[in-house]
Amino acid sequence: MNMLLRHFILACLVLGFLTACSAGRYHIRQDAAPLRTPTPLEIQDALVTNEAKSTAAGRPYTVLGKSYTPLKTEKGYRAEGIASWYGRKFHGYYTSNGEVFNMFAMTAAHKTLPLPSFVKVTNLDNGKSAIVRVNDRGPFHDDRVIDLSYAAAYKLGYLSNGTARVKIEAITLDEPVTRYTYVQVAASSQLDNITALGANLAKQFNLGTNVIEEKGLYKLRLGPIVSDEEAQKLLATLRDGQFNQAFLLYSEKQL
Repeated sequence: MNMLLRHFILACLVLGFLTACSAGRYHIRQDAAPLRTPTPLEIQDALVTNEAKSTAAGRPYTVLGKSYTPLKTEKGYRAEGIASWYGRKFHGYYTSNGEVFNMFAMTAAHKTLPLPSFVKVTNLDNGKSAIVRVNDRGPFHDDRVIDLSYAAAYKLGYLSNGTARVKIEAITLDEPVTRYTYVQVAASSQLDNITALGANLAKQFNLGTNVIEEKGLYKLRLGPIVSDEEAQKLLATLRDGQFNQAFLLYSEKQL
């Protein structure tokens, strides 16, 4: 190995060390586009689903001295402003809700939307739009409302500019059907007896009662009960007592 080659290798090692130090937690200092464009499959709109929200990502937080309080729900959210994008620097690193960022996925970062959420983003300059899944926090610049993945920004046509004026509209599926839970306690042909029993149980458990007549039998129900856990506890209590035939009833409307 001649002297010139040794100097070249040493210079490379020093440069690599300095680059690693200055990049912090990321392997490169400056963000950049990948070496290929996304495939047609990669720029398909995100599939909107009903997903549980991240509890950890829903807590208030502070970045660069500024505090943010995440929204309880994305329903009805609309905004207009400047979008930016992020790519290689963050590819493979964890997002704010613990997923791994993929610059070729249709995702986005937002300061306060629940994680995950789904939004439709429209480029106001060219009319192009994309549905993305918000799974990260950012961008932490006062003049920006959303940070799209490389693939999403590619679809909206603003990669070369770096930013674009956009409209954001939250997309939510229909709310889950409300389910009311009752415990059917007893049945009798004697209305007076069932009514009296209902009054006692309503006072004991602080619940409403409902009595219906079917084929000559009066059936007593307790409820509605908000949570399944409370309903199961009440059912167990009743069965341990004199109502070992009690059972749960579910209804999409209050009885």
